[in-house]
Amino acid sequence: MDYLEAFSGFSVGDLNLARKFYKENLGLDVRNNSMGFLELHISGNRPVIVYPKSDHQPASFTIYNFVVADIEQTVGDLTRQGVTFEQYKGAIATDAQGISRSKHGPAIAWFKDPSGNILSIIQSHTS
Repeated sequence: MDYLEAFSGFSVGDLNLARKFYKENLGLDVRNNSMGFLELHISGNRPVIVYPKSDHQPASFTIYNFVVADIEQTVGDLTRQGVTFEQYKGAIATDAQGISRSKHGPAIAWFKDPSGNILSIIQSHTS
């Protein structure tokens, strides 16, 4: 098979809330596409499609990961923009900032969008 391209997408319960969150809170380049959906434009990637679904149910897993150079700074910046980071206990315990640090992988922090979708920021392995 000869696939020409691939892209990802996910649903939200309210497209207007999603637009505001992804643009204002996360500072992403958010555009409307020809189908009336949102496109998240992130450097180096194909656009991610965000579409409304009246019976949206958030996934119980991380749907999108953002790689960042400095996780502490990014968590601080996003917190000031109104993003609340998840607090976990147990195997993936998080600190007071909401960052999980493991000797088995990069530092990571999880948060939710207004529709309850789980997103994360991950410390770049080159940082």
